[in-house]
Amino acid sequence: MANLINLNVFKDFFKSSNAGGILLFICVIISMIIANTPAAPTLQQILDTKFGFENESIHLNYSILLWINDGLMAIFFLLVGLEIKREIVEGELSSPKKASLPILCAIGGAVIPAIIYLSLNAGQETSSGWGIPMATDIAFALAVINLLGNKIPASLKIFLAALAIVDDLIAILVIALFYSSGIELSYLGYAGVLMLVLIVMNRMNVLNPYLYLIPGVFIWYFVHHSGIHATIAGVLVAMTIPTNDTNIESPLERLEHALVKPVNFIIIPLFAFANTNITLESEMIAGLTSNLGLGITLGLLLGKPVGILLTSFICKSIKLSTLPEGANWFHILGVGLLAGIGFTMSIFIAILSFADPMHIAEAKLSILLTSLAAGVIGYLVLRIKK
Repeated sequence: MANLINLNVFKDFFKSSNAGGILLFICVIISMIIANTPAAPTLQQILDTKFGFENESIHLNYSILLWINDGLMAIFFLLVGLEIKREIVEGELSSPKKASLPILCAIGGAVIPAIIYLSLNAGQETSSGWGIPMATDIAFALAVINLLGNKIPASLKIFLAALAIVDDLIAILVIALFYSSGIELSYLGYAGVLMLVLIVMNRMNVLNPYLYLIPGVFIWYFVHHSGIHATIAGVLVAMTIPTNDTNIESPLERLEHALVKPVNFIIIPLFAFANTNITLESEMIAGLTSNLGLGITLGLLLGKPVGILLTSFICKSIKLSTLPEGANWFHILGVGLLAGIGFTMSIFIAILSFADPMHIAEAKLSILLTSLAAGVIGYLVLRIKK
C-alpha cells in the first residue's frame, strides 16, 4: 500500500508537470513577444507595481515581480523539498551511495563553469560575473525533463531534481556570501529559533502539516529580511514535515499532493511569464562573442555537463556512489545539459554582478540563448537515447 500511495503521488507530480511544462513554454513565448512590442513598458509597470503592508516594524510592501520570485517560488521550493525528502526517506535517494551522487554532481557542476568563466574574464571588469554560469534554473530544467514522460527512468527525474535544488542552494549561498550587501544575523537567528520549533514538533509527532506552514511563513519573512534568498525557506520547512515508510499516508504526502497542481499550473507559468520579458537590443549581439558572453555560454553549455559527467565518473569509479537506477552515461550527459539551463537564477546573479547596463544586457541575451540551447540539446539527447 505504501508503494501504491507513493507511486500515485509521484505520477501526479510528473503528470501535471508535463501539462504544466507546456503552459510554461507558452507563457515564455507570450512574455518575450510582449517585451518586444510597444506593450513592454506597460507590462514592466505592472510587474513593478507595489502592494502589501509596511510600518516601522513590518516590511511587506513589495513589487508584484518580487512577490512572484520570492513569495510564490518559495512554495515551489517547498514542493520540491517535500519530494526530495520523501525520496531520501523511502525512495530513490534512500541509499547513501545514491544520495551522495546528486550532491557531489551539483558541486562539480557549479565549480567547473565558474572556472571556465574566470579563465576567460580574469583581470577584466567582467570577472565579477563568475557566479552566473554556476546556477541551474530548477523550474525550467524539471519542466523539460518532465516532457519526456516515461521515455527515461523515473529515477533520473529525481536525480535532476535533487541535483538542481542543491545547485540552487549553492547559488543562493554564493549570492549570500559574494553578491549580498550584507547578512542580518538577527533575522537568521529568528528563523533558526523557529526551525528548532518545527524540528521539536516533528519529534513530538505533530502530524498536521498545516501547523508547520504557519511558522513557515514567519521563517520565510525572516530569511527574506536576512539578505539570503527567501526561497530557501521553502526547502528548510519541507525538511521538517513528517513522513514515513509505512502503508499510512504521511503528512508530507498529503501536503505534496495538495501542492502539485497549483504549483505546476499557476506558480511556475506565472514565474516564467514574469521573468522572461527580455527586450532584445542590437547592442546585445556583439556581447555573444565577447569574453563575457563566451564565459557564460561555455560555462553553462560545456562546463555543466563536463562537471556533472566527471564527478559521476569519479564517484562511480571509487565506488562512492552509483548511477540512478536504470540510467546510463548518455542519461547523465542529458541531465548535465539540462543543468545548463541557468535562466532566471543566472539572470538574477548577472544583475547583481555588473553596474554597467550593457554588461547586464549582454549577459541576459547570452543566458537566454544558451539556456535555450541547453534545453533543446539535453531534451534531444534524452529523447533519442533508448
